[in-house]
Amino acid sequence: MRVLSIDASLRHTGVAVIDANGGKPRALYFGVIHNATVLRSSSCLVAIRDRLAELIHMHEPDCCALESVIYVQSYKTAILLGAARGAAILAAAERGLPVFEYAPTRIKQATVGRGSADKNQVAFMIRALLGLPETPTADAADALAIGLTHLRSQEAARLGVPTGARI
Repeated sequence: MRVLSIDASLRHTGVAVIDANGGKPRALYFGVIHNATVLRSSSCLVAIRDRLAELIHMHEPDCCALESVIYVQSYKTAILLGAARGAAILAAAERGLPVFEYAPTRIKQATVGRGSADKNQVAFMIRALLGLPETPTADAADALAIGLTHLRSQEAARLGVPTGARI
């Protein structure tokens, strides 16, 4: 299975492609879609969608996994995060990829072992779990963690354990 995983954000969307065909998961790609603060929100959404479309074309994933909606203090932040998620979901749906979502606490628990882990702990564990030569940035590490969570969830589903929500 090859997973495109996304930690959606308007200005810094973490993305990763993880391949688990043939055994141990390995990162084929990870990085961040950076959108400058001078760009309008609508232009950021187009940039997110376009870059994800390129990655889907290049890596041909079997599915897409995202972090589920989080609760934030500011309604403006919530709207922008929702819009960024929408652009990501659109990019995957346009190419017929099934899309799954996972709660932030589940991702942290699957990666670090506890749902209240901080970003540094997630990045450190991702480096160790995937055998990366250096620790990825927080946004890229979060995307990698989402992908690993999905792979583990699919393994558990084969054993009859409930999986992440498909949207």
